[in-house]
Amino acid sequence: MPVKAPGDAPRPAGRGKEAARLKRLIRELSSVRADMLWLESEAGAALRGLPETHVESARNLLHYLALRRHDLRGAQQRLAAMGLSSLGRSESHVKQNLEAVLGVLHRLAGSDGRAPESSGKSVGLAEGQRLLEEHARALLGRAPGRRRVRIMVTMPSKAADDYELVRHLLARGMDCMRINCAHEGSEEWSRMIGNLRRAMKETRRGCRVLMDLPGPNPRTGPTEPGPRAVSWSPRRDPAGRVEAPVRVWLRPASADVKPPEGADICLPVDGDWLAQTRRGDLIKFLDARGEPRSLKVVRAAGKGRWAESNETAYVTTGTALSLAGPAAKGGGRVKGKVAELPAREQWIRLRVGDLLTLTFDQRPGSPAAYDREGRLVRAASVGVTMPAAFAHVRVGESVWFDDGKIGGRVRSVGAGGVEVEVTHAGPEGEKLRGDKGINLPESRLRLPTLTEADLAALPFIARHADLVGYSFVRSASGVRALQKRLAELGGEGVGLVLKIETGRALRELPNIILAAMRSPSVGVMIARGDLAVECGYERLAEVQEELLWVCEAAHVPVI
Repeated sequence: MPVKAPGDAPRPAGRGKEAARLKRLIRELSSVRADMLWLESEAGAALRGLPETHVESARNLLHYLALRRHDLRGAQQRLAAMGLSSLGRSESHVKQNLEAVLGVLHRLAGSDGRAPESSGKSVGLAEGQRLLEEHARALLGRAPGRRRVRIMVTMPSKAADDYELVRHLLARGMDCMRINCAHEGSEEWSRMIGNLRRAMKETRRGCRVLMDLPGPNPRTGPTEPGPRAVSWSPRRDPAGRVEAPVRVWLRPASADVKPPEGADICLPVDGDWLAQTRRGDLIKFLDARGEPRSLKVVRAAGKGRWAESNETAYVTTGTALSLAGPAAKGGGRVKGKVAELPAREQWIRLRVGDLLTLTFDQRPGSPAAYDREGRLVRAASVGVTMPAAFAHVRVGESVWFDDGKIGGRVRSVGAGGVEVEVTHAGPEGEKLRGDKGINLPESRLRLPTLTEADLAALPFIARHADLVGYSFVRSASGVRALQKRLAELGGEGVGLVLKIETGRALRELPNIILAAMRSPSVGVMIARGDLAVECGYERLAEVQEELLWVCEAAHVPVI
């Protein structure tokens, strides 16, 4: 019987099929690689003129976009079964990872395969991480020694006059001060930044300044003023015991004396009798409910006085005050009264089924009016700050208020306003106040890339800010318009933060980022409130993940 030599052993039955599958896998991934190179060549104009620090990142972003055009789920399963990279976490180094996998597949194919020719420099894993860290440092400054992330803090209005607040925030870890230019004005912004610069010198800590443009964001107008009154209540523990009294700053109405430190309540007082008060005096009064209340004077500070209260009180303009204590000569009482107080903010309660008229004439908003039988006489109404945003709204489209707390559908559109039926609100209704954002996710808005308010704020931003936040960015052309205006104002060095707040920005994100890369430093802010209203809260986690992938591919830091 003939004996077979070892080299004559029969090939396993599945070897031919495995080789064929390997070839198909190589062809599929080679096609993806070819698309990467094609897209890079097609985007030559977009790459030319980019700062050297962004060129490789822009190429990697294009490679990532080419990868995402292919459905690779089957190929990824086969790669994983072979113990190879499935390309699932290659955002920061797309082409190099793909070429490494192709190289292994070609070697596995033996004489039947040929490794891909080099196509020039590609970003590797370590290089991708380094670029992201460099871009984050260029935009936001060096990371603190004990943590990798930076902390950004949005300034409240009082940061303009409360230096200790700003200093405390900086000392406790603030790395970036954010100023929303939709509020206050250049005088307040200047004082905020001045407080920061002073605190930076004292603490020897660095901090960037980000100023957000107002953007084309329609908001509710003011509502009718409420009563001129203030109220206060001390902080209590679960057993009802007072943990800390209310700190009340009393000042003469004739002199707008600012409290030297934070106050819970500020009360202007008519007349000059406040100067007679001394530490330990009691100021007694009947509050708006007829309840006897008192304030204890604890300290004088110039023309003002600090007082404390351990009781809940409601005080209105004209409330009579009487002083009992050493200052009350002959055992009598010195009389005074509370001066003019600012009107309290009013609001409109809306429930499902209610009607709300959005007016274009800016008259103060008001709640609905009913007759004695409970019949609706006048629907609730509120003005809007950007009537032009409603020029193309259609019946049936959705309208959302205050980051989605209240939702409705357009019932009618007229020359003077839009009527909305409330379809979404809490069981007890929701309060709609002035200066709340309005979202029109289903409407085709035709708004300027830079609003009048944006253009008015840009000269200050170009002189004083490290970063500008482009609110409601929608297109690459809008980014270019902002860059051009900054250059005209001498703000070429200002970093650019793209605020992603709309569905359109989400769809256009790669083009927007490529345009933004012409700025010296670029970042993305995921504005989850508006974005959730635009794309749906149930999709927010998915949308945010997609945004993070694109930004990682572009080596762009994310806020």
